[in-house]
Amino acid sequence: MTALLTLLCGGLTAAGATSASAAVACKVVYQKNQWNTGFTASLDITNQGDPVDGWKLAYSYAGDQRLVNGWSARWSQQGKDVTVENETWNRTLGTGATVNVGAQFTFSGTNDDPSVFTFNGVRCNQSTSQPTVALTSPAPGATYALGATVPLAATAAAGPGTTVSKVEFFDQDGLIAADTTSPYTFAWTTARAGSHSVYAKVTDSAGGTAESAPAGITVTEEAAVVASPAALSIAAGTAATYTVKLSRAPAANVTVTTTRTAGTTGLTVTGGGSLTFTPQNWSAAQNVEITAGASASGAATFTSAATGYAAATVTATAVAGAGAYDQRFLDQYNKIKAPANGYFSPEGIPYHSVETFMVEAPDHGHQTTSEAYSYLVWLEAMYGRVSGNWAPFNASWALMEKYMIPTTADQPSNASYTPGKPATYAAEHSEVSSYPSQIDGTVPVGQDPIAAELKSAYGTDDIYGMHWLQDVDNVYGYGNTPGGTCEGGPSAQGPSYINTYQRGSQESVFETIPQPTCDDFKYGGPNGYLDLFIKDASYAKQWKFTNAPDADARAVQAAYWANVWAKQQNKGADVAATVAKAGKMGDYLRYAFFDKYFKKIGNCHPASTCPGGTGKDSAHYLLSWYYAWGGSRGTGGGWAWRIGDGASHFGYQNPMAAYALVNDPALAPKGSTAKADWQTSLTRQLQLYKWLQSAEGAIAGGVTNSWNGSYSAPPTGLPKFFGMAYDWQPVYHDPPSNQWFGFQVWSMQRVAEYYQVSGDAGAKAILDRWVAWVLPEITADPASGAYRVPATLRWSGQPDADWSGASGMPPANTGLHVSVADHTDDVGTTAALARTLTYYAAKSGHAQAGQTAKNLLDSLWKHQDAQGVSVSETKADYSRVKDPVYVPPGWSGTMPNGDPVDSSSTFMSIRSFLKDDPDYARVWSYANGTTTTPPAFRYHRFWAQADIALAMADYGRLFDE
Repeated sequence: MTALLTLLCGGLTAAGATSASAAVACKVVYQKNQWNTGFTASLDITNQGDPVDGWKLAYSYAGDQRLVNGWSARWSQQGKDVTVENETWNRTLGTGATVNVGAQFTFSGTNDDPSVFTFNGVRCNQSTSQPTVALTSPAPGATYALGATVPLAATAAAGPGTTVSKVEFFDQDGLIAADTTSPYTFAWTTARAGSHSVYAKVTDSAGGTAESAPAGITVTEEAAVVASPAALSIAAGTAATYTVKLSRAPAANVTVTTTRTAGTTGLTVTGGGSLTFTPQNWSAAQNVEITAGASASGAATFTSAATGYAAATVTATAVAGAGAYDQRFLDQYNKIKAPANGYFSPEGIPYHSVETFMVEAPDHGHQTTSEAYSYLVWLEAMYGRVSGNWAPFNASWALMEKYMIPTTADQPSNASYTPGKPATYAAEHSEVSSYPSQIDGTVPVGQDPIAAELKSAYGTDDIYGMHWLQDVDNVYGYGNTPGGTCEGGPSAQGPSYINTYQRGSQESVFETIPQPTCDDFKYGGPNGYLDLFIKDASYAKQWKFTNAPDADARAVQAAYWANVWAKQQNKGADVAATVAKAGKMGDYLRYAFFDKYFKKIGNCHPASTCPGGTGKDSAHYLLSWYYAWGGSRGTGGGWAWRIGDGASHFGYQNPMAAYALVNDPALAPKGSTAKADWQTSLTRQLQLYKWLQSAEGAIAGGVTNSWNGSYSAPPTGLPKFFGMAYDWQPVYHDPPSNQWFGFQVWSMQRVAEYYQVSGDAGAKAILDRWVAWVLPEITADPASGAYRVPATLRWSGQPDADWSGASGMPPANTGLHVSVADHTDDVGTTAALARTLTYYAAKSGHAQAGQTAKNLLDSLWKHQDAQGVSVSETKADYSRVKDPVYVPPGWSGTMPNGDPVDSSSTFMSIRSFLKDDPDYARVWSYANGTTTTPPAFRYHRFWAQADIALAMADYGRLFDE
């Protein structure tokens, strides 16, 4: 879900190329992190031309910048000129491949960014023009009968100086047809029932190509009435519609009649009760309107039937007291919950996205995250507020507990955990190639101060927190099913726990090696996957889980609102048991407050002398990037470990969850020191926001107690927060973790919620400056639906001074700056931004913020489709699916499907199942340089679609719309 700033480049001549006419194109992304007299520079170099074997990048500084050291390449400087040459391990760059390099410099005076880069002697960052194509028929979601004609149509345009040579139509099975003259059309007679992903490809006279976004259609064998969605929630006193059509062409006119066949009489058919479909318009959807009376309540079943066709049924539920924006929430909720729209697995688990070719944090769309589960809990909490029905909220928590919180069988050796020796130290490394990391028992670690307290409170050694990543359809085939068999294999039924990131800050999703959470050495190499990450004298079969604290905190936040809203309806008892579980989750979430190895907080370096903590002196009281736990296989004896994390990103903080755990008795954790810990955390989080707030108002990255993950000495001059060093890109660097605007809105929405509930003046002061920064960066025209919000941020400078809470709030940061590099119409971040402005405006009375929130929501609503709300987005980073995955020399193993894992592995080679994906061909065509236009998608991410629904309901609730 991160966005990487890219600059179009051109003029690349491949070093070592055998042809003088090698294709030329490249891009360079330059980022810096600056402090008083020094800075680090990070450069992403992408080859968009022919493959190169050996490369040299050159650029110049205008000021007095002096090279100190560099990494991932050979750096040198003469005068103002800097040269960066490949290392032996990264000398080859295929088409679309990106290499990241970095260096540290000193400077005096100004520190302007370089503007001209050359790659193998040719200037980069020159713009190019490509043809464009759009598929205009069929419509996404359309249904056709087997053997019926599917009308294919596209519009296409060539770049300057070229003409369109042809337009081709494809589905996942391959080429359907080609047309060389406009209008570009084809009458396609389908030969296979099932799902088809149709797209168009244009080729121009210069050989340039581009592909359209795909349209998913369904081909059926049965003659049936097709209705969508299958369930509707309708605000009392309003109407909603569902669509009907036929699955195949009739020989003569067919009448579809809709009647209420069961349920409350308060719901009636008020439009489309009798619809005629002809041999010509049989596949064009027509609307059936259902109206809920002003005093309607309950549900009714409506049946749409036609002679000779199987009938379709729709369940409608009347919702009392809803307004226009609540009805939008219900419309979106209906689409998300409609089974045909593909958001959920057969078990009811929310997929990360409907679409399967998805590589961002998960590397497949039908994986899911703890984030998605938490958004489901939040969505159902809001549905309970709107509908008064709390059963779905309780069911969502039960689903999460069943499938995403490890059972006792999944974490069997916790009873062997020793709080005085929580884990054995192994350093993190800046480069993936430095792994496996040596375990070192001589490095001191601290004591876990909450383990005994939690066991006393809950009578168990188990951890009650979500694992972060799940392979819902068991695509990889590990079969680590919750509560089931360790490594059950490809034939295992149900979702499978998996892990990915394990190798330091530079490991991007394109460089990961997925592995099971329960490693019985059945797959991978002789030691499973363990010796890819950790170097030890011997290896034991084991289990391990990692928690994403922001997701657990979001679930707690949602449970707080469920309790508030249910009590407003005099239904607090309906949710009491579930809300109490949220308090339990918050109790265990405190593991995110502690340094990774429970070392003392503040100036903690080097690892060999930084002492272990006792009591709570190892707690920073922030929500860190993760906590994790694991142990040996088996239930009797053995060993177990637990770790926190010393790195905290501002984007993970959640003062609203902290406030709820402190102030709502229904969520009260049972741990004896939990309430005091969360009170300290609430204060510390707000202090962190203020200390990281830039001169403009945006929030900078975060802090760490363990520089580079190895307790190294931070660069001289970096300011410290409670002794922890400032880090502009905490945790991960590819791409930099704080360049994505989404972290701003995710985190500030929680601050705004907290402010709206509490009226805290300190939170308001942070929001006042943040809102003043973001409002001029937003455009929104509800009439046209056009809108833009920030996408990529650039950072420079650092906080003004060290601060440890000695006197009020931290000082202003006159030397810490942010700029907006580009803008986006991403639907998820836009919804989160609107929610932030809504809560802030509702409490502060800031009219412009409230109007801007409304404009954004009304603009978003112009982009509805059958599955939710979406816009087209290009994925230029999919050039990296060819990236090599580092595997130590001599290591070899296999994935469950037999894909080899060795030193020649790539992202795609260990994920051969992606070759069967409907979108594989166009992604691979771009990655290998056959096409130069990045593939475009209309993604339906679960979290984004849920946030859109929630944003509508929040606005309606807080502004009484």
